[in-house]
Amino acid sequence: MLTAVRFIIIAFVAAALLAGCGNRRQAELAYVARPVEQLYNEAFRQMERRRYAEAAQLFDEVERQHPFSEWARRSMLMAAFANYQANRYEQAISTAQRFISLHPGSSSAPYAYYLIAICYYERIYDVGRDQSTTQQALEALQQVVQRFPDSPYARDARLKIDMTRDHLAGKDMDVGRWYLRNGFHLAAIGRFQNVIRNYGTTSHVPEALHRMVEAYVSMGVAEEARQHAAVLGYNFPGSEWYQDSYNLLTSRGIDVPGEGIEERDPSLLRRAMSRIFG
Repeated sequence: MLTAVRFIIIAFVAAALLAGCGNRRQAELAYVARPVEQLYNEAFRQMERRRYAEAAQLFDEVERQHPFSEWARRSMLMAAFANYQANRYEQAISTAQRFISLHPGSSSAPYAYYLIAICYYERIYDVGRDQSTTQQALEALQQVVQRFPDSPYARDARLKIDMTRDHLAGKDMDVGRWYLRNGFHLAAIGRFQNVIRNYGTTSHVPEALHRMVEAYVSMGVAEEARQHAAVLGYNFPGSEWYQDSYNLLTSRGIDVPGEGIEERDPSLLRRAMSRIFG
């Protein structure tokens, strides 16, 4: 995944002639006035040597010494890219955001938005950890799609949006399972409902429906459990989660809506779909 992302970014940089390891802090460069081409070319050479932190510092120096030149605009975006390559994500985001604020109409603005999104996306953590970065990645990727829907960056962003949504749904599932194991049934139901209503296209929905069947059975609310099993059976009839729900309900003597429920009891299915997805 990361290799593909870096290839896209490097290809853009090469095509635009805006030209990619350490995380150590760099001392501020002493101010020595130099021609803009000399500064820029030296920064570019550092990029080619994969000395990304040094390159970013030199690109910043281009902007500092020649703030109103065309080279300054190029160097700002190159500094963001160099910081990204050095895994200095916050610096990359800050510089890309500054580029957008100063040059909102630039033809390179889509790339700046995309770079911000990728800086968040590459820091998505597993579902057992805080997901604030995942939420930021989702919002940044959506910005790319909404602002530049026909760009190549939007096509890539759409693919990554699915993954970030899956992570966010996974976090709710993780928390919901914990509530369910510890007997906090209403809290668990709230988490599972959030998955179903807000992340309905993710892979977690069948399990979320089954877990709600479990929660309602534990609470003794048979009709709610039955309705959720009906929706699960209608939408995911061959899934292991429907089989688990079927086994659970039959073991408790609860009638299970099976295949063909939309024909045999359409009112039940309509009520259930409205309650669950409404």
